[in-house]
Amino acid sequence: MRKPPVSGIISTTKVAVLFVSPIADDHVSLSAIFERSEPIVCSDSQWTLHSCATIESAIAALGQARIPIVVTERDLTPGSWTAILENVLLLPDPPFLIVTSRLADEYLWAEALNLGAYDVLAKPFDASEVMRVLGSAWRHWTDRHEQIQVPDSQTIVATAAA
Repeated sequence: MRKPPVSGIISTTKVAVLFVSPIADDHVSLSAIFERSEPIVCSDSQWTLHSCATIESAIAALGQARIPIVVTERDLTPGSWTAILENVLLLPDPPFLIVTSRLADEYLWAEALNLGAYDVLAKPFDASEVMRVLGSAWRHWTDRHEQIQVPDSQTIVATAAA
């Protein structure tokens, strides 16, 4: 059961998105979308874009903060988006991974979704499509966390046979 909002108090949720790409123009483009867009999902969310250019820096960032959404370029130097995915899946609370590419064809979509990515974004970025995909990922992230939380009034008891 959701609690009703308390009047006069505005609660905001900070949502971190990590963008991994060696392409400077992509960082500029995605930053511009974040700066000029209305809140992606709802008015009580503040979105923060964190950027890095390499797999190593992305892994370091994921180890330092809880980041629910990672957007990564398909081709990273060295490596590819699958290296990011492998590391993401090792985290105790893995973020959703979205792959970007100028060549976002059916093969990439099938490969990405079958390996465990959340979605694929074509480039150049379309602001409404970016907002739609990130909003959907955020809703799924919050739904996943609401489902695994146990209300304070319930206790789960596990017994083991001797």
